[in-house]
Amino acid sequence: MTSSAEYKNLESKYYMQVVNRMPPVLVRGEGTRVFDNDGNSYLDFTAGWAVLNLGHSHPAVTDAIRDQAGKILQMSNLFYTTPQLPLAKIIVDNSDIDRVFFCNSGAEANEGACKVARKWGKIKLDGAYEIITTLDSFHGRTQAMMAATGQPHYQDNWRPLMPGFVNVPYNDIQAIKDSYKEGQTCAVLLEPVQGEGGVNVPSDNYLKDVMDFCHDKNILFMLDEVQTGMGRLGTLFGYQQFAGVEPDVMTLAKALGSGAPLGAFTTKEFCSVLEPGDHGSTFGGNALTTAAGSAAAKVIVDEDIPALATETGAYFQGKLTALAEKHSFIEEVRGMGLLIAIQMTEEIAGATVTAALPEGLLINAVRPNMVRFMPPLNVTREEIDEAVAILDKVFTNINN
Repeated sequence: MTSSAEYKNLESKYYMQVVNRMPPVLVRGEGTRVFDNDGNSYLDFTAGWAVLNLGHSHPAVTDAIRDQAGKILQMSNLFYTTPQLPLAKIIVDNSDIDRVFFCNSGAEANEGACKVARKWGKIKLDGAYEIITTLDSFHGRTQAMMAATGQPHYQDNWRPLMPGFVNVPYNDIQAIKDSYKEGQTCAVLLEPVQGEGGVNVPSDNYLKDVMDFCHDKNILFMLDEVQTGMGRLGTLFGYQQFAGVEPDVMTLAKALGSGAPLGAFTTKEFCSVLEPGDHGSTFGGNALTTAAGSAAAKVIVDEDIPALATETGAYFQGKLTALAEKHSFIEEVRGMGLLIAIQMTEEIAGATVTAALPEGLLINAVRPNMVRFMPPLNVTREEIDEAVAILDKVFTNINN
């Protein structure tokens, strides 16, 4: 058996060092738990960065992958393949969207959405090309999406950035109105709740106000649901938490493939402007990944997993709020569904993540003073209680 040290030596020798890895060498997962090469068990409250909404190795997803692997893995989109069709139908039937294009990741999905917006600007707005995004957003790490992502630390090493994106404050409709330029602006791209930016929940009317402004100006209202989609916020799609909101364009990834690399950009019929030759992807709509996604989506819809996320998320937030009453350096608990963060008055998030690890809990420091939680949506209350007890122990030790 290869030891953990041998795996780490191989990684240090052959892999690009673009990630500061945590110590465990993880080899197996089941539900909310993962196991390392040395036999240790951990509660996974990262879920592969909000990917594994049904947890690790869900039977329906595992069976679908096994079954599809014995049939066909990959064909060109020049030909019909079957698994992508039921998944597209589930997305359309349960949203206000009409058309779907599958790709491989969230960044690719957002790139595709921005191509839709720019073509819309070209044919409907006399060549308008600029897209308004927000500060503290995250839309991916490609050249274009770094310009869309309103966080300087993702941008500084790559300047000059690709033109065509304007970053304005989040949850500020006036900032969008002030940045709009007739004949130049073609779309606004937002996250319903900012995830990587700090689990920032907008005011109730913000998304609706932005949508109304976009429609008044005939520009596209686009929502990045890469992290919030597939039940994370307590509805199948995050925008459904906000009354009267319907995106013209919506992007998905992460939980869409339930662990398989799968993304999508989607449009309403009126702005489905791409034609043959405008876009493509060798692996987009791959038979294996869409089989996994279709199986996962069916479980999420049939078993009403988003409603479970609402109930369990409220329970988790309640437990974290009680923890905040005990530990005065916890400044705020915020979130929606099972996308939750705690903000602290001190920059101890990294120390919290490090101290929780040997206690058997995987969490994420999204800011120096902020920890983010995104467990599987079918996490149990008992597992939440266990995680909160670990956090209580860690905070007590840090405070001493």
